[in-house]
Amino acid sequence: MRLRIAAVVLLVLLSANTFQLAFDVKFVGADYSSSWPMFHDDLAHTGYSTSTAPTTNHILWTYTTGGIVESALSVANGTVYAGSDDAKVYALSAATGNLLWAFKTATWSRYPAPYVMDSCPTVAGDTVYVGSGRTVYALNATTGALLWNYTPTYGPMFSSPCVANGLVYVGTYTEPTICALNATTGRLVWGYTTQPLYAAGGSGVASSPAIADGVVYVGSDNDLVFALNATTGTLIWNYTTGDEVESSPAVANGVVYIGSFDRNVYALNATTGALVWEYATGGLVYSSPAVASGIVYVGSLDDNVYALNAMTGALVWSYPTGGTVQSSPAVADGVVFVGSADGRVYALNASTGTLMWNYKTGWPYEVDCSPAVAAGIVYIGGWDDKVYAFGPESQSTIRTVLFFVGVVVVVAAIAFFVVATVRRERKRSLPESARAKKIEQ
Repeated sequence: MRLRIAAVVLLVLLSANTFQLAFDVKFVGADYSSSWPMFHDDLAHTGYSTSTAPTTNHILWTYTTGGIVESALSVANGTVYAGSDDAKVYALSAATGNLLWAFKTATWSRYPAPYVMDSCPTVAGDTVYVGSGRTVYALNATTGALLWNYTPTYGPMFSSPCVANGLVYVGTYTEPTICALNATTGRLVWGYTTQPLYAAGGSGVASSPAIADGVVYVGSDNDLVFALNATTGTLIWNYTTGDEVESSPAVANGVVYIGSFDRNVYALNATTGALVWEYATGGLVYSSPAVASGIVYVGSLDDNVYALNAMTGALVWSYPTGGTVQSSPAVADGVVFVGSADGRVYALNASTGTLMWNYKTGWPYEVDCSPAVAAGIVYIGGWDDKVYAFGPESQSTIRTVLFFVGVVVVVAAIAFFVVATVRRERKRSLPESARAKKIEQ
């Protein structure tokens, strides 16, 4: 009896844990401490991670959603969060791509798919904040359960939330166009209207707010870049560009970097808003700059990725892709990762712009999604409805080996249990005389 009980316990434990080990194992020397919890990684939206990065286009896994994955991705606590134009927020295992949960947001008939989910999920503590349709949602990061939602009178919602000091900052296409919401309740704490929506030239905010030193920086469709007091929403300064500003700012070393539909990349003094420099690309700049090691990286609708000197704006290098670049670059381990409307994901040497690798997704579909880099893996979505994870081949190899080892162990345990049970049953089925005879022998 004890033998049978032990066998059953062993079988249950192995069945429950061996396959989990095979797929979610962590490797010695790998960078598993990093995350990418919001658009462009941090509150200042620098787009730079200290994570290691893959040197090849080896795919660890893919996951197919029900719609275009255009919004930027975030990664926190071993989970990838992705918005899809099927109006769902997905939580996937960062190691395997397995679905953990999905939350269906409310669609908005006045602005239907394929532009339902442009907002990047933001993870703060145990909560995910994201915009979809014309609503901001707060979800439990582990279960996907709805905690609260905030729905302005109008929409749509393109901006990605930024969370700091108990407030959720996000842009809208209603009044106020910049909102600060209580992170726990969703209540509006303060709002700032960049320009009345129904006035001449009225517009909203698609740009995602960045925060640095108690100041909120954000672009607006009325051609302006704004700096607001993060606590009160009071205007500190604004700067006028030549066209709409849907690019999101990056703040580094006292300078705000941002693009405009007037084809320029701007560097502004973070304290005063004074122009430091501007650089003219050949197309609209929808992409948001990343800043690392004294260089600003940004895409343009002229099909190029640019690297500019952060202090002077001088061109360091440019790389021509095969399509427009709305994707916002991510920088890690000396590599720039970015998507293009040619359907490819690019990895470029951050110093020289030399192509290290690229990957062709389901062309003719675009890759407008902005990548996330965490734990040595690059995550990005595409217009082919997929989320991709690129990482070292060694991870796939070790997982495969562990999987087969797990299969062998489980099969051996089952065989042991069956043999032990059969022997026990045979012994019990022997007549009393036969059992007595065997004992005498």
